[in-house]
Amino acid sequence: MSDPFRAADRLGHEEVSLAPDELHVYAVSLAPPPETVAELETLLTPDEVERAYRFRFERHRRRFIVGRGVLRRLLGAYLDVPPGELRFHYGDKGKPSLDPRWDAAGLSFNLSHSQELALYGLVQGRELGIDVEQLRPMPDAEQIAERFFSRSERETLRRIPAERKADAFFNCWTRKEAYIKATGDGLSMPLDRFDVTLAPEDEARMLSAEGDPAKAASWSMYHLEPAAGYVGALAIEGGGWKLVCRSWDPGR
Repeated sequence: MSDPFRAADRLGHEEVSLAPDELHVYAVSLAPPPETVAELETLLTPDEVERAYRFRFERHRRRFIVGRGVLRRLLGAYLDVPPGELRFHYGDKGKPSLDPRWDAAGLSFNLSHSQELALYGLVQGRELGIDVEQLRPMPDAEQIAERFFSRSERETLRRIPAERKADAFFNCWTRKEAYIKATGDGLSMPLDRFDVTLAPEDEARMLSAEGDPAKAASWSMYHLEPAAGYVGALAIEGGGWKLVCRSWDPGR
C-alpha cells in the first residue's frame, strides 16, 4: 500500500528540511494555469527554452517547461539558491544531477513524468530512482513482458486475473525503471537481469539482482500512488528510510 500524498501548497522550512534518513517525493501536475507556465519559463536557461520550443505540440512544450521549472523551484528551495542559477550535469547514460559546484550539499534527485503528472524524488547522500506511469488498458501486457520481464515475472503475470493484469504490469514496469535509474545504467541494463514483485497484493521489493538475492536485499523499493489513475515506484540502496510524500501546486 502506498503512503498517502498530502498537500503542500508552499515550500516552507518544514517541507525543505531533509533529514539524513528521509526520502521526499513530490507529485506535481504538468497542467497548471497559463500564468504559472509563463512564470516557470522565466526560470529556464536559454538552452532549456530552445529545447522546449523544439517540441512540435504545445502540450509537450508545456510539460517540458513546467517539469523543468518545477525541478528548479524544488532544488532551489532545498539548496537556498535562486532557481534560475542552477545548472545540471548529465551522466554517460543521461541521468541528470546537480552541477559539481553544488555537490557539497549532498542533495540527490530524480524525476519522471507521464502524461500530465510528474514525480520528483530527493535524498541526501545517496542515488535514487523514481518512475511514474499513467494506468491504462494493456491487452498486450503479456507480449511486452515476454520482451522485457524476467522469467519469474512473466510467470507471475500470467497468473494474475485479467482485471488486475494491467495494474501488475505497471507495478513491474515502474519498479524496474526506478531501479535502473537509481543505478544510473539506464536501458543499457537488460530489464530481465533482475526480479521485482508485481502482484497487486505484494509489497514492492526486489527479489533478485543478476541472480543474487543478497544484492537485491540491499535495496529498498516503494510503491507510489501519486494521483488517481497513476502508479509509481522509488528505488534506493539501503534501508530504514522514512518516506514523505507530498502533492505540490506550483501555482500557489
